[in-house]
Amino acid sequence: MLVSSIGQGLLWGILGLGIFMTYRILNFPDMTTEGTFGLGGAVCATAIVQGIHPVLATLLGVLAGMAAGFVTGMLYTKGKIPVILAGILVMSALNSVMLFVMQTPNLSLRNQPRIQDFFTNLNLPPYYDMIFVGLIAVGLLIGLLLFFFNTDLGQAYIATGDNESMARSFGIKTDFMKILGLTLSNGVIALSGALVTQNDGYADVSRGVGVIVIGLASIIIGEVLYGELTFTERLIAIIVGSIIYQLLILLVIRAGFDTTYLKIFSAVVLAVCLMIPQLKKGLNLVTGFEKGAK
Repeated sequence: MLVSSIGQGLLWGILGLGIFMTYRILNFPDMTTEGTFGLGGAVCATAIVQGIHPVLATLLGVLAGMAAGFVTGMLYTKGKIPVILAGILVMSALNSVMLFVMQTPNLSLRNQPRIQDFFTNLNLPPYYDMIFVGLIAVGLLIGLLLFFFNTDLGQAYIATGDNESMARSFGIKTDFMKILGLTLSNGVIALSGALVTQNDGYADVSRGVGVIVIGLASIIIGEVLYGELTFTERLIAIIVGSIIYQLLILLVIRAGFDTTYLKIFSAVVLAVCLMIPQLKKGLNLVTGFEKGAK
């Protein structure tokens, strides 16, 4: 169970990296997440069932997620629809898209090839194949993100999130950057959905419900644990936060908590983590007041 939780933490950590690209860098939440996570899994599973190689099927899932993110970006920047509402509209539409793609509410991958099957010949202990897949995917993704954010385009993207007005004054096309950010982030989120789907062995149209909370929890837990970090360290902290979150879920299950209500637990964990900085500030004020009184 412990090894399985670590493996799942790696796969779900990719979701956190995708959300980080909009929530932390562009400074707005993207509700498309809950649709593109499931879409990545649906497209990937359908492609595998149709006989397409699992790696190619995963890439198709990523492209589908990028297309959904692009639509959200166009509605937001060109249609002038508020970003949260644009995300909700696309998220709702993707439910029908997933049904169209799979032709059924859920699709099993039983007896179908999956990415982790490539490690079966290594005679690894149970669930270690999941960790190998997760480590390779996370390593490649973080490497690509670091390369992108160190380019002029990546720096312009960061500048758009830091100060849009100033970025525009420097000639940066901020609308393009927002579209680019939504496209890339949803591609990363769809990658997580495709890998989680292969790990779980099935795709479901409702798979993405509530996943934004899991992704945000990974980001917040990593930030609360490590505080001030470099950009590279922040990306790694998100993965560590995701693993810790999955371990917390494991503890809750071991404690006999009804798994039907795990989403309540997720919401509570996220709420507590979000309040920790404010609680620390309040504690520092109280401590400072007591010292002054003495």
